[in-house]
Amino acid sequence: MITITPEAAAKVQELAARDERADLALRLFVTSGGCSGFSYGMTLDDEVNADDDVSEDGGVKILVDSDSLPYVNGSEVHYVESMMGAGFVVNNPNATGGCGCGQSFRTDGASGQARSCAH
Repeated sequence: MITITPEAAAKVQELAARDERADLALRLFVTSGGCSGFSYGMTLDDEVNADDDVSEDGGVKILVDSDSLPYVNGSEVHYVESMMGAGFVVNNPNATGGCGCGQSFRTDGASGQARSCAH
């Protein structure tokens, strides 16, 4: 199950309202790559796939595909604003290491294909 902080829930709701789409859910997924092996991805989605794990927290529906779920199960999605910028952050208990960018991670027993950082 994925949880979301009140700040992240408010931002997702703001983005959905801006698009006038109350039906949008937050989709969290994992791709191979990034400087540590795996990268997080997020998008707003109106389609629930048959293999999606569906949860709801803070008034936001959260979708995770079955391939990504083992890597992010138990994670918390947070939204931060700072002088350096703003964005969503995944607090992932399954991550055993990562990159300073915060968008890339690795887990024990699973190896994605690491690539150089884009920053």
